[in-house]
Amino acid sequence: MATERDFYSILGVERGASDAEIKRAFRKLAQQWHPDVNRDAGADERFKEINEAYQVLSDPQQRQAYDMFGRAGLGGTAGPEAPFGFGGFGDLFDAFFGGAAGMAGTGGRRRPLTGSDLRYDLRITFEEAVRGADKEIEFAMLDRCPTCAGSGARPGTSTVTCPQCGGRGEVRTARQTMLGQMINVAPCPRCRGEGRIVETPCETCRGEGRVERTKKLRVTIPPGIDEGHQVRLSGEGEAGPRGGPAGNLYVAVHVAAHPGLRREGTELYHELTVSLAQAALGTHVRIPTVEGEQEVEVKAGTQPGAEIRLRGRGVPHLRRPGARGDLHVLVNVAVPTRLSRRQRELLEAYAAESGEAVGGNGSGGLLERVRDALG
Repeated sequence: MATERDFYSILGVERGASDAEIKRAFRKLAQQWHPDVNRDAGADERFKEINEAYQVLSDPQQRQAYDMFGRAGLGGTAGPEAPFGFGGFGDLFDAFFGGAAGMAGTGGRRRPLTGSDLRYDLRITFEEAVRGADKEIEFAMLDRCPTCAGSGARPGTSTVTCPQCGGRGEVRTARQTMLGQMINVAPCPRCRGEGRIVETPCETCRGEGRVERTKKLRVTIPPGIDEGHQVRLSGEGEAGPRGGPAGNLYVAVHVAAHPGLRREGTELYHELTVSLAQAALGTHVRIPTVEGEQEVEVKAGTQPGAEIRLRGRGVPHLRRPGARGDLHVLVNVAVPTRLSRRQRELLEAYAAESGEAVGGNGSGGLLERVRDALG
């Protein structure tokens, strides 16, 4: 008479092994000996032996009876021909695919659906983008029904367990595969995965738990925000159906152009044009800034392309509080294209004093030389 092997020895674990160790050992052996994977002679019998051992040792009551009385304590409930009994087909599926979602025994009622995220396009001025601002916005959305507080059920009533899925929120269908019976799990079509249905709908929202309304919000625009940036307001989007959490609201910022300033990151630029005399003799001019006009000095002898830098008059850093870029004033020197008789006489006198040839003598006049110098 053949000696029956000990279940612990079959799985290669100690008698005091934990449930996790037993399951780990079964996964490893199932991958090795399943007859659809292993074509060796005897693989089928070996797999049935492994299956029988796991069926007993994974069940607390059967394991206790086996530890006390051996196979005799199982009362004939276990044997080589016993069907898959390790918590359903899920353990075998888990052995091959690592515990994928959707197998038997892993499903359950889904969480309430989250409401949709919303986007609002907000246009602000150049100054508001640099300095920051508080803006009030208004938009249409689906909000929680005030009559039923989002449940979808008429006041005084409540939702009931879905009769199609029994409250699980899912329905299961079986199909045969090379590994045996495969269980497919899908959200219940009647309750949409919620596990409960509304028998007496709210008259205001008709069971949806949401109604359309216009919402007003105050949005804080941080200093230094730029074109295309977004401000996220968590939980200010649409309410979820039948009491589900609300989505988010994303405020997309669009910044109007400034007539005299150009922005590159945190730096501002202004193109300043001065005359030939102003560049040579120096002057004071007013330029635009975010805070209003400011007077700057153009020193005598300023060359074309020179830069006057106003530190700390640019754009604040979004992520570095207190830090701010600079304002760069780029100087252009305008060369006159038309001269009065008196202006020409004065320039010719200047050229003569400087020893420069001017006019049509082939060497190039002062104006031409200035134009050449300016490119």
